[in-house]
Amino acid sequence: LVYYISNMSFVENDSSEEDSFKHIIRVLNTNLSGREKTLYAFTAIPGVGRRFAQIALKKADIDPNKRAGDLSDEEVELLLRVIKNPEEYAIPKWMLNRQKDFKTGAYCQHLSNDLSTALREDLVRLKKIRAHRGIRHYWHLKVRGQRTKTTGRHGRTVGVSKTRA
Repeated sequence: LVYYISNMSFVENDSSEEDSFKHIIRVLNTNLSGREKTLYAFTAIPGVGRRFAQIALKKADIDPNKRAGDLSDEEVELLLRVIKNPEEYAIPKWMLNRQKDFKTGAYCQHLSNDLSTALREDLVRLKKIRAHRGIRHYWHLKVRGQRTKTTGRHGRTVGVSKTRA
């Protein structure tokens, strides 16, 4: 609160609400900006997109327009519980980023370091069984059927040089 005094100066009221604002929130090995809205701040965590963050906020009953720095520690813990255990909070299986895992057949949501580990394991498996996708990854070529005649050369020679005679 700001109070104006007759001599045109102002005095700020020292309240605990203003001191509780956190500019940086450390969650799952990721620094989240406290100035962003909660919906967009949590998308900085690898494995959490806008749709998943929106449904997690809805299940945790947190206002998505609230700034992330204004969240209390209890609200952050509740939101992390929803994000880590989506099946307990009735988030549909089709929203999860790991559907029918190759080893276990389970549906789960990988976050942060687990996501990069799972991706690396998948690529190692594809290379090991000599699948077409694995070979294309090994050769550093396009994997999903894109054209490669003129794009994606990554420093290789470009075009044909003519000799002047």
